[in-house]
Amino acid sequence: MNFLKINNTSIGYSEPLISDINTSLELGEVCLLMGNNGIGKTTLIKSILGQNKLLSGEISIKGKSIHKLNPNEIASQIAIVFSKAEIPDNYTLTDLISLGKYIHYPYYFKLNEKDKIEIDDIIDKLNLTQFRDKKLAELSDGNLQKVFIGRALAQNSPFIILDEPTTHLDEENKLMILSLIRNLAKNENKLILFSSHDWRLAKEFSDKIWWLKDKKLTSGISEEIILNNPELITPKILDFNKNFHPPEIDAPKLEKEMMFSFLQKNFASDLSKFKLTFKNNNWELKSDNFYDNCHTLTEIKQSLQNLINTDDFY
Repeated sequence: MNFLKINNTSIGYSEPLISDINTSLELGEVCLLMGNNGIGKTTLIKSILGQNKLLSGEISIKGKSIHKLNPNEIASQIAIVFSKAEIPDNYTLTDLISLGKYIHYPYYFKLNEKDKIEIDDIIDKLNLTQFRDKKLAELSDGNLQKVFIGRALAQNSPFIILDEPTTHLDEENKLMILSLIRNLAKNENKLILFSSHDWRLAKEFSDKIWWLKDKKLTSGISEEIILNNPELITPKILDFNKNFHPPEIDAPKLEKEMMFSFLQKNFASDLSKFKLTFKNNNWELKSDNFYDNCHTLTEIKQSLQNLINTDDFY
């Protein structure tokens, strides 16, 4: 039996944002949820949490429809870490992680010794022991994100959803959080679903991808999704300068993209009479009556500017 199963499901509001979803996930897997802003990622997460009514179909956890589970039952199965969580005033790191236990108790209960030992273990596992009594406002962005993940771990839920967990983090902290996510799945047998705009980095840590595009969800093994959708790896050349007409550029994909980008930012001219060829780490610039061999982008820019300023350029 699949832990999470989405069957013939359409989600949205008055109109569907995503239609005919059929996919599933198992414990121990890491799934990257990707798609442009406004395409339905948050709506899908809320639908999995039972917060949005489905337009059609069914979402089930361990074979039971999400809409037949009460809030406590959902919380026992799913923990959520949002990217824009508020920081409670005067809370310490230990206070916030301890909140994860209160899905099991009324708010006025005190944690027992077993709970306190488990919270200490979570703090240690996250390498946060030296900060355990620190106020949340005093923590770095990376450590603060780890604390919110710690609160989710304290719920003891087998399924953790993280909404943009690496937003606003530097590269070092992104790698730390993504490594932590993968370790939780593989060492703790958690199912992890996380969204990210930084998918080129995040894909290295995910087993599966859910890709939202054109009101559809495409799902599968990460590498297969990327191989079957070349637009995910092919550099996209953004055309924003309407007065710019590029020369013919004969070069590998990356060099071609970088040359187009450089020329478009520096010229509002028709350069279509020229050809640039990348050869032996140099650029050959030529037209019917001109030739130059350039070693750097600056040399190409200077050469083209000199040509544009001549009377016979046009």
